[in-house]
Amino acid sequence: MDGSQTINPFLAGNYAPVRGEDDFDLPVTGEIPAGLAGAFYRNGPNPQFDPGGDYHWFGGDGMIHGFFVEDGKVRYRNRYVRTPKWLAENAAGRKLFGTFGNPMTSDPSVLGKDGGVANTNIVWHANRLLALEEGHKPIELDAISLETRGYVEAYRGRVTAHPKIDPVTGEMIWFAYSAGEAPLNATVSYGVTSAAGEVLRRDDFEAPYSSMVHDFLVTQDHVLFPILPLTGSLQRAMNGGPAYAWEPQKGAFVGVMARNAGVETIRWFQTQACYVFHPMNAWEEGSRIFADVMEYPVAPLFPNADGSRGQETTAKLVRWTFDLAASSNDIKRQPLDDMAGEFPRFDERRAGLAYRHGWFAGNSRRPGGFGFDAIAHVDLAAGKRTTHELAAADATGEPIFVPRSANAPEGDGWVIAVVYRGAEDRSDFLVFDAQDLPAGPIAIARLPRRVPFGFHGNWRAAT
Repeated sequence: MDGSQTINPFLAGNYAPVRGEDDFDLPVTGEIPAGLAGAFYRNGPNPQFDPGGDYHWFGGDGMIHGFFVEDGKVRYRNRYVRTPKWLAENAAGRKLFGTFGNPMTSDPSVLGKDGGVANTNIVWHANRLLALEEGHKPIELDAISLETRGYVEAYRGRVTAHPKIDPVTGEMIWFAYSAGEAPLNATVSYGVTSAAGEVLRRDDFEAPYSSMVHDFLVTQDHVLFPILPLTGSLQRAMNGGPAYAWEPQKGAFVGVMARNAGVETIRWFQTQACYVFHPMNAWEEGSRIFADVMEYPVAPLFPNADGSRGQETTAKLVRWTFDLAASSNDIKRQPLDDMAGEFPRFDERRAGLAYRHGWFAGNSRRPGGFGFDAIAHVDLAAGKRTTHELAAADATGEPIFVPRSANAPEGDGWVIAVVYRGAEDRSDFLVFDAQDLPAGPIAIARLPRRVPFGFHGNWRAAT
């Protein structure tokens, strides 16, 4: 290889794909708690074939990593999601699609065809295991074998990767961006699926501009749509520029709508340019709505509109306040914690409700980026943060909270995470007491190889 050739960072180290589909019984040190029984599913990008020069981490083929926990033992299984894209490329024996389906870098044979990757999240709802990403319908998988069953057609179009499940009604509330027919448009969909799995509504509205809306916020009575200036432009992409780029001059908007109202009632609040991939939680008190989010001053991982390299920044936990009774549409912003981090999670029995405890992947020693070297717990009532710091070469994925029982107090349970052991180039599955991260893991299940860095996962309790 020419020494001057640049290696794509999303294909190096633990970002590099692991293409084998395996089944392992994992040796355990420590003791898996007797009450921890079920399955942890983690999704992430894992390109089946070497991608082109335009490859972005968000565009790899979805691979599910399943950790099945029972009787103090842990079994591991990983499988690709057999999307139409995966099947077409597998049959061809080579890469066919450009990142995000970019027509300028896709093979002519697949132009206009389904390029979904199902690589971002995986949720359990209405007795269905659903693999999700930004631009396509949910894909159902078998909860044990991880076999792909196909798209759930009832959604009638794309659904983004971050639905919210109402702990009171059991409904799944979801949205989709760029939901119009042409690529990279400003149309947003809002939808609700019943606890039984029936799609109850899907309504469209126009956002202030085309934006990458990775996540949104839901309270008991309201839904919030952040339209932040990581913009999409088909014209820019067709001219050889970035499909998504940072344009702070567009401003930052959050649309607030009552859950039982029509989309025409959305009220648009505003703030200075910033970006959020992931909120922690949102709730309301009287006329005010509070939203705790991991806020970046500039969107990371994406270029500027002219194609120049974007600024790499880190996110910190910030509280947004919306006053529905005020005449102003300004958003009040209050820092909550000074540790850089991402992938915020909480006890989701408090989804849309006031809450106390949260966890996130943190940067305790490294200057920034997505190599998280700590798992953090924030007690918002006490104003206190505790952490478990990893060894120098290690990095954690998203920490997931699992309650000790259905009726346990908020925050009483375990935190689980997949951690990359850099010195050994492999991964471990870790279990912590959720209230005592500094004590270290109470159990470690050792993998014989690594689990590539990925995005989101969720726990399905044993029945």
